[in-house]
Amino acid sequence: MPARKLTRSNAHFQKALKRLPLGVASTFRYWGEDRTIYVDHGKGGRFWDIDGNNYVDYRLGYGPAILGYADDRVDAAARRGMEVGGVFALSTERELIVADRIAKMVPGVDLVRYSNSGTEAVMAALRLARAHTGRDSYLLVEGGYHGLFDAAMWIANVEDWEPNQNRDPEVIAYSKGVPQDLRALAHLVPMNDMQRLEDTFRKHGDTMAAMLIEPIQGNCCGISATPEYVRLARDLCTRYGVLLIIDEVKTGFRVARGGIQSILGVVPDISTFAKAMGNGYPIAAIGGREEVMRSFAYGKAAHGGTYTAHSVSMAATEECLRILDETDALETVAAYGQSLMDGISAILKERDIVHSFTGHPSMFGLFFAEKAPDNYRAWKKSDYSFYDAMAAHLHDLGIICEPDSREPWFMCEAHDRSCLDDTLKAVERAVDLTMQDLAAA
Repeated sequence: MPARKLTRSNAHFQKALKRLPLGVASTFRYWGEDRTIYVDHGKGGRFWDIDGNNYVDYRLGYGPAILGYADDRVDAAARRGMEVGGVFALSTERELIVADRIAKMVPGVDLVRYSNSGTEAVMAALRLARAHTGRDSYLLVEGGYHGLFDAAMWIANVEDWEPNQNRDPEVIAYSKGVPQDLRALAHLVPMNDMQRLEDTFRKHGDTMAAMLIEPIQGNCCGISATPEYVRLARDLCTRYGVLLIIDEVKTGFRVARGGIQSILGVVPDISTFAKAMGNGYPIAAIGGREEVMRSFAYGKAAHGGTYTAHSVSMAATEECLRILDETDALETVAAYGQSLMDGISAILKERDIVHSFTGHPSMFGLFFAEKAPDNYRAWKKSDYSFYDAMAAHLHDLGIICEPDSREPWFMCEAHDRSCLDDTLKAVERAVDLTMQDLAAA
């Protein structure tokens, strides 16, 4: 096992346990008592922990740092935003400037409202859809992730499901504390199953307010919907008066200037954005067609928040979106991701290891199978033991990917040749160590 000391992180973890549940501020930052990392600082495509270990980072906070950590251009803009004064429970001119930029980049957006996180944006989008349609139920795609709020936390229990049983997985809450009474409002369908999608609309379409979909599943390996599936969803939503919500919290301003919807050629009724739009500053947005968005009004759909459109986040977002729109930053991000996939593929082919990729070069998933799954149920049948073991070795070798194979690898503009060289060297070593582990098991 490569040497990596986490002496200070481990000591801090023991102290943090006394004041923070699991010693962290988010459950997903807990990686075990002796492997949980505490960050000292980040710059570009790398960060350093409090032990001084240097990592090339492919989590990037689950995607926000599209330009890299501590980007000089965005941070300078944020400092100008500080001079505005923070929050006033009033609006500033910059809200319109940023909304104009979003509408320019995303053809399906007529009007915009802001939130502080992806979860808040999707909560508001679903409330908006219910207010506009007068309906309560909604459709989710299995494997999709729409944030940590009760309505979105219903999943197909593939862990306790066997495909040969000729039944659907049980729909369960993702967390304790979610009221079971809400279960009746959520309908789930498998990704890319056209027949099941049509059947569900025939059965429930007249009672559904919205269909929520991540065409690239940001919490399930980058598994992607086919263009035909999303276009069918669009047609069915129109036919049954259901609002199509495309959740671009992770794909927005990352896979393309106009998001995944622009690649697929599908215009939703409502879109949600967050992660990449502010390069890590807390900002999110709900956008959509005018008729729907006008339902954000007194007596209709309530929306607000003390810190919504904070002056610092708005200034950072204005500059980040300018860079993404007017420079070749996204082309740089995608080219790096393609080079990384090509390099990993060469290493695995040299060792006769079957593999495949999902998603987009800017946020891809890696599978050790000839064909990547195209839905959450198929993921259940895939073998992710090699990935899980390899990820632990990569951490020890200074490469950060999500230890759970369901999270894609994210690229940023600041990932450079040194990052690529260090990564491929580490991947080669990690693959060999994993092969040794499996041989000895």
